[in-house]
Amino acid sequence: MASTPTDITALKSRLRDTWMAGDFGQIARYTARAAEEFVARLEIPPGARVLDVACGTGNTAIPAARAGASVTGVDIAANLLEQARSRATQEGLQADFREGDAEQLAFADGSFDAVVTMFGAMFAPRPQMVAAELLRVCRPGGMLAMANWTPAGFVGQMFKLTAKHVPPPADVPPPVLWGDEVTVRERLGAGVKELKFTRVMCDFDYPFPPGKVVELFRQYFGPTHVAFSRLDAKGQEAYATDLEKQWTQWNQRKDGGTFIRGEYLEVVALRK
Repeated sequence: MASTPTDITALKSRLRDTWMAGDFGQIARYTARAAEEFVARLEIPPGARVLDVACGTGNTAIPAARAGASVTGVDIAANLLEQARSRATQEGLQADFREGDAEQLAFADGSFDAVVTMFGAMFAPRPQMVAAELLRVCRPGGMLAMANWTPAGFVGQMFKLTAKHVPPPADVPPPVLWGDEVTVRERLGAGVKELKFTRVMCDFDYPFPPGKVVELFRQYFGPTHVAFSRLDAKGQEAYATDLEKQWTQWNQRKDGGTFIRGEYLEVVALRK
């Protein structure tokens, strides 16, 4: 059955509730260093107008502002934006954080010199609309940069495991397709004149064992928190067991902590 506008509205409401569940800031701090490295590689010049789409708690926007860019961050989750504003204030940085939808960005064509998104816009349900909007608000010759979890990487496999226990809507493409080079080229190709892909590792380093990491995600990571809430007691136990097994299998530490490398696809393009 084809989706109707009402279906999409309800779906987006659930997505907003999902990302507002738990406390994503407790999860995001473990990828803050990866975000700083991502921004550093982009070499955004001081004064550049930068839009961070699905900015979350500001992991990407904050280092861009530190580098002197004029940063605007948008996200669907109001509580994450509050944390981003607080972080900017604590560092004395100027950044504009506002509620916004990656599929309907409230900016004029060509408003930004650079449009970036890290582990964010990939989760919007209509990727062709996302691609069109990211390109639309970027000026001709400007940079579009994305960091997207790959299907075969650890995070992609974790999402696959979650989908086994709590199946997503059948008509929504998997977010990790944004981590597939062929798919990204199809979505962006006509709107860009250069397109570069780099596979990068994001380190997850926790001073506690995999079982405790699962509890951390269960409590604070919105998608995991909500997935557990949709299962009965038996289903929750099975899901937790599978998650701990996955974290254990990928864990590279033997000292009681957890260290896992999660692959993402770094996409850097220049708009036509």
